[in-house]
Amino acid sequence: MHVRRLLIVLSIVVSAVLVLAGSVVVGLSISRTLAELYLATVNDSDRGSDIGGPGVGGGAADRPGIESDEDFGTVEVYDVTANGELDPPATGAAADVWALYVDLVGAEQAGASILQFRVGDAPDSDTLAYVYQDRDPQYWTLAVNLAIVDQPDLMAATLVHEHAHVFSYAADQFDARPTSCDTFETIEGCVLPDAYLWAFYQEFWAAYPDHPDLENTDPDIAYDFYLQNEDDFVSDYAATNIGEDFAESFMTYVLEDDWSPRTPTGAKLSFFERYPELVELRERMRAALDAA
Repeated sequence: MHVRRLLIVLSIVVSAVLVLAGSVVVGLSISRTLAELYLATVNDSDRGSDIGGPGVGGGAADRPGIESDEDFGTVEVYDVTANGELDPPATGAAADVWALYVDLVGAEQAGASILQFRVGDAPDSDTLAYVYQDRDPQYWTLAVNLAIVDQPDLMAATLVHEHAHVFSYAADQFDARPTSCDTFETIEGCVLPDAYLWAFYQEFWAAYPDHPDLENTDPDIAYDFYLQNEDDFVSDYAATNIGEDFAESFMTYVLEDDWSPRTPTGAKLSFFERYPELVELRERMRAALDAA
């Protein structure tokens, strides 16, 4: 069984930030030798520890597995290969959503980080999507609610948000077995001094005398904090904890055309400009969204 991370993993439950007509709108809340073939098979089979072969959850080899999910009811379950393809191949809305995610992040990155893709259709669920880490923290499961597939802007924003969790809570951002910690600790371990979240914390959270726990999941605590500091957050959901603030801010950074770095929220968007790899990711994502 996967253990779902309660901080960053329950994502975009009540709010998501969409960019419509250039403004931010807060709404409800993407011929080898035999030896080479052998090595490729071994390497791919070693990706993670919880995922089986095709047909996870009882499906046939040419059909996805079917499992129950506390957020989406019944879900289809697909393995993700090292080259970013689904096994078995998806059709319909599931295929479209996965194709969008691959376009947003790249097939290589999708295959390197996502181990399993789950989709359900739950119109009555407030959860739009979530991610959680495999027992091998290099890999993640991405789950998406297909009930929003007919809202392409919301789906795109959701996938960008979830990917921000993937790279900001990646294994290379944490010391999983620290003997001491001079930054801050989460379920993943001690955040490293050069991690995105540590820089984000120092600039935008350290000055609060009474901010919520950095892994808070209580929506009432989050909303009270938001009301006290409304100008500091791109959405009320961003005030939940540092992980959600980072993900909502990155989502807005990708979707917004421009902003003023002199405002509190604009400063958060400008934060990402310091990292060439995130600037490049933004450009890729925007190009993918333009082409969608």
